[in-house]
Amino acid sequence: MTTNEATVSVDPLANLGEAIESATSPFSDAASKATVSAKAAAQKVKSSARSGVYHTAFGLSYGVVFSAVFLVELLPQDSIVRRGLEDGAESGFDSAIAKSGARRAKRRSSTEDAEDDDGESGDASVPTAEPQPKPAAG
Repeated sequence: MTTNEATVSVDPLANLGEAIESATSPFSDAASKATVSAKAAAQKVKSSARSGVYHTAFGLSYGVVFSAVFLVELLPQDSIVRRGLEDGAESGFDSAIAKSGARRAKRRSSTEDAEDDDGESGDASVPTAEPQPKPAAG
């Protein structure tokens, strides 16, 4: 009776390679998950830092303006100090609005110049508003 015996040659290095590959698979999965988690954590930290800076600036601005308005309201209506503070605040507000408008016009002008096909620069007049002195209350 003859039986065909199949001889299976086992390569010890192949087994070692398979063992190493199966052992490193969980590490690569963990590394990719850790990368995703680190990116999410960094985004949350960045968002929290931005929020903290915004709220600090807001609180500082609110506190300064509210305190100034409150103190002005405590002064008598015909006080020269009160009138000076009110006029200065109004001039500062007007100046801030004018500067903001000038920046917008400049940006708009530079955008139009970049889009201009014939290469001529447009004549962008930038509005400048100078604070007008208030007439003296008689």
